[in-house]
Amino acid sequence: MESGRIENFRNLSQFHSLKAFNHTIEKFLAVHKEAFTKGELIAFKRLVRFSAKYPGIANAKIATLVAACNDHGELSRSTFERMLRKAKKLGILSLHHTKRQTGGRSHNIFIFNPFDVTKCSELTESKKPIQADDTNTQPMHNQTETDSFKTDKTKKTHNRIDDPDVSLDFTFTSDTVPAAFCNAVKPFYDDAMMIEKYYVRAKVAAYQFVYEKDADKVLDVAIRSFKQLALKFKKGAQIKDPLAYFFRICENKFYEIYFEELESLKSKDEEPSVYCADLIPNWLLEK
Repeated sequence: MESGRIENFRNLSQFHSLKAFNHTIEKFLAVHKEAFTKGELIAFKRLVRFSAKYPGIANAKIATLVAACNDHGELSRSTFERMLRKAKKLGILSLHHTKRQTGGRSHNIFIFNPFDVTKCSELTESKKPIQADDTNTQPMHNQTETDSFKTDKTKKTHNRIDDPDVSLDFTFTSDTVPAAFCNAVKPFYDDAMMIEKYYVRAKVAAYQFVYEKDADKVLDVAIRSFKQLALKFKKGAQIKDPLAYFFRICENKFYEIYFEELESLKSKDEEPSVYCADLIPNWLLEK
């Protein structure tokens, strides 16, 4: 791909408006903000600002972007490049290199992708070790003291706090997750990370209908949606992605609440203070 002015690459934009682009960035950060360090977050937001002229497209050298970030503090090139690797891995960003007509590399082209919370990937995924089948294994009575010491040492190493294979129960759940939601989910998922993933989905669904600041409403919808999901499983339903299914349930419930409130305002001949129809997914509006 040959280098050129930003106008030459505007057809690569995947957003019909700046508002749609900003909405995608807000949804992405609602789920993945904690994946970035403070410096990486500054770099990410600066790249977003450089991508405003044609929504989701920026053409600039990394050195130029780093220099722009340093208006508000020192930021190294390695920090910026680390942010790019994370953003690419999380699916929000694509990167293309350009070359000069005379040869040699020129500026980069950064392309932001639409973010779908139901398909978002995690920065890292822990894998559970495969347990050997020891049903036919006979106990060994002639183990030496050295073997016993090695076994104990292995167990202690396995339980280190930085071991990704060690799961954390519900008591490790973040304070950002209400205790009531934690209590509703823990009989099914006694895992702090999984409980937080479900609640984040509920908050993102609330954001799409401008209810993200109404903590009581978010909690109520999150609990009712999870109970509906649990009932589906109880009835024998085959659900390929429970997190995505839960997110869709939350969206439906916020959709119903929003239009109930809208109708209530119309019956009182009042104008709604906020109308977010442009934020509602098309598949919901087609109901």
